[in-house]
Amino acid sequence: MSTPLLRLVVLYGGVSAEHDVSRISAAHVLAAADQDKYVLVPVGIDKQGVWHRNEAAAQALAAGDQLPNQLDIEGPAVDPLDVLRGSSTEVTVVFPLLHGPHGEDGTVQGMLELFSVPYVGCGVLSSSLCMDKAMAKEVAERAGIPQCKWLSFRDGAADARTIVERAVDELGLPVFVKPANMGSSVGVSRAGSAAELDEAINVALRYDDVVVIEEAVDGREIEVGVLGGIAPDTTFPGEVKPGSDFYDYEDKYLTGNAELMIPAPLSDEAIGQARELAADAFVALRCAGLARVDFFYEEGGRGWLLNEINTMPGFTPASMYPKMWEESGIAYPDLIDRLVTLALEVHRRRGSFSTEH
Repeated sequence: MSTPLLRLVVLYGGVSAEHDVSRISAAHVLAAADQDKYVLVPVGIDKQGVWHRNEAAAQALAAGDQLPNQLDIEGPAVDPLDVLRGSSTEVTVVFPLLHGPHGEDGTVQGMLELFSVPYVGCGVLSSSLCMDKAMAKEVAERAGIPQCKWLSFRDGAADARTIVERAVDELGLPVFVKPANMGSSVGVSRAGSAAELDEAINVALRYDDVVVIEEAVDGREIEVGVLGGIAPDTTFPGEVKPGSDFYDYEDKYLTGNAELMIPAPLSDEAIGQARELAADAFVALRCAGLARVDFFYEEGGRGWLLNEINTMPGFTPASMYPKMWEESGIAYPDLIDRLVTLALEVHRRRGSFSTEH
């Protein structure tokens, strides 16, 4: 008797500002996943939070037809629990290819935990923690992970001085301003004056009520892919050379002007340091499955400075995370398999814990 196929539910879209990026990642994952191993179930979440089973995409995959580069949100509306249940004879694994709030921040992960469904990626705590840049910096600081100078504030919180005055005094100019809970550089601005800083804060507050302000670092932008659990594997570092002032949304997804170098031109010593520090940060923030750890590298200065950890990085074949793993010996379809296997392992381990008093 043949082994039954795993049912792989690929969630994409979502209500965050990174909705469109998610649709691109999902199209590529579905196209690359091995249909000899998986029954593929594409489920799109529209911007109002309604789930749709994309039957047209499922039929196209079964027929061997090519999917569009950006998957549509289409098909009948479905109850999330019906999607996740499957049948009693199927094993379902969910791949939540959701970037940003209401997907990458622990909310969907918490729902999957309640329904006892295995899923790819970090758990509730680490997903929430890494999504909130302010809290992630607090934990990384406690763990001794080096970072650039920064401060954060919550909209409406009382402060003896205005946040602009405090940032200029403590961080100098220029600075970068970010909404705490967002990714793909959405809402991120560079401010070179107090007036620009005030405007950048207003931009960030469109996306979140917590804002992070960071000193501008004159360093190379280096990224490391991490895969696994308490003793994770890491990739060779990759380097991003932005096509504009910084690696913004247009650079990542629209213009393609950024230069990506994999592996990054670094000494063996620096490569070892980056990989070790990436693993340390991954473990310190309780990550599991996958993450992309982003650094600034100040050569001749402070060395390695953690920028942020992305628990569901862009997942197209042209994205840094899969490209770094390909350079490190794991092809794109095999990376999907590894992540599904890790999801099942984590689920089995969590399910083995006693619920008795």
